[in-house]
Amino acid sequence: MAFNHYAKIKQILATQPSGWYIRRIDQPTSARNFRGETIDYPHYYRIYSADNQPIKYCKFQKLDKLASILGKTAEEMIVITD
Repeated sequence: MAFNHYAKIKQILATQPSGWYIRRIDQPTSARNFRGETIDYPHYYRIYSADNQPIKYCKFQKLDKLASILGKTAEEMIVITD
């Protein structure tokens, strides 16, 4: 079974107290997909704890994929933009 970064984020968030939030970072980033291809993105997201500290391993590019893993829609996710 392949590693699923989004499932790992879900596990991490389950251990976090309420109040965590998502921030959109408008800086280019890239990620390697399961086929080994590198995909470039114009921005990325990072999840912060209630005390405004970035949560380790909670950087990602696809908001809709995280929302799906969390059982929500992308529209339900609250995202702060820079």
